Amino acid sequence: MTISYTKNFIKQSKKLDSKQRAKLISRIELYSDKPVSPLLRDHALKGKYKNYRSIDISGDMRALYLLSKNEAIFDIVGTHSQLYG
Repeated sequence: MTISYTKNFIKQSKKLDSKQRAKLISRIELYSDKPVSPLLRDHALKGKYKNYRSIDISGDMRALYLLSKNEAIFDIVGTHSQLYG
């Protein structure tokens, strides 16, 4: 599976502190190697993000992505309250 990132995702990830960014990179690498890993808690979303899927980055941090054929397009990263609040 191919992984890509939107400009928005890159911009948001640059705002993370170094620990959060390292964890984000680690989880995306895990997703790339083993997308069904239980650590990711990958799930489909509803409501305003109904076409997105979410993976857990750490505690309250999430990365949202879209699936397009054989590509995962990471689009949004933020805390649970930033995304859903």
